[in-house]
Amino acid sequence: MDASKHQELERYEPDTALTRLIRIPVRIVVLVLVLPVRMVWDLLAAGWHAADRSLLRPVGRGLAWLADTLVLTPLSWLFTHVLTPLALAVTWLATALFIWPWIGLWRYVVVPVAKYGVAVPLVWLYANLLTPLGRGTAWALDRVWQGTAWVLGGVWKGIAATGRGLGIAVTWLVMTLLVAPASWLYRRVLAPVGREIADAAEVAWRIAGYLSRAVGRGIAWLFRHLIGVPVAWAYRTVCTPLGHFVRDALWAPARRAALEAGRAARGALATARETVRQARRDAWRALVGGTAGARSGEPQGVPARTLGSTTTVPSAAQAPETSLLDEKLVKQG
Repeated sequence: MDASKHQELERYEPDTALTRLIRIPVRIVVLVLVLPVRMVWDLLAAGWHAADRSLLRPVGRGLAWLADTLVLTPLSWLFTHVLTPLALAVTWLATALFIWPWIGLWRYVVVPVAKYGVAVPLVWLYANLLTPLGRGTAWALDRVWQGTAWVLGGVWKGIAATGRGLGIAVTWLVMTLLVAPASWLYRRVLAPVGREIADAAEVAWRIAGYLSRAVGRGIAWLFRHLIGVPVAWAYRTVCTPLGHFVRDALWAPARRAALEAGRAARGALATARETVRQARRDAWRALVGGTAGARSGEPQGVPARTLGSTTTVPSAAQAPETSLLDEKLVKQG
């Protein structure tokens, strides 16, 4: 074998006979146990992602907008413009009424009285009475402790010399009868079995993922070819021509007929209203009376411009100084 080529190292060394013996059965058993769990997990993950995209995110955005509009904005305004100034005012009032008087009492009354009325006698008592008494008590306790420690040290040395041999024997028995078998069992049996079970679970989870995706693709293919393709074919070959036929042969003529009927009805109503209006005007003129020009319904002409008028119509021709229409009106009058 060429030593210059890269050689992949084994993950675990050494590969014992027990490891090789249990590897394949353990992986098969773990795959059978893990496959349903992985398929259920993939199904739940797909459902969760779909619900998150189509339901949870829009609902969350709506709830966030409602919370921001109905709760956070009013609370922010209330906190900024009402509660904060009120808290500052209450804090200042409490400080002025309770804190500052106690600070003044402590600084100008309690501290001077304690300093000059209590501290000086206590310092003298500590320096002239308590300090010598404490030194004597400490010297006596130190002597007693040194004697007790010397006695206890001798006793401990004797016990240690006696029990050293017994401790060595007990330690040897424990290491020989308990620790060495347990270590061998862990190193040769439990560790290989645990590693193989962990590797089998990892491999089974990966294979179960492949199988779950394959099953999902198969179900999607069946759904597409059994439901999606027939529905698309029916829509394209049946529903679309039928819809075009209904639109062109039935709906469009019916719509045109309805529009024409509507126009005819509107025209008839307009004619009826004009007839009624004309009849009302004629009846009113018959009762009240009017000029011949008004009875005939002809509008009276107005000249474009006369000598006494200041209004000029740009699109009309300028009338002469003496209008023939005025003469006709005078004659009729």
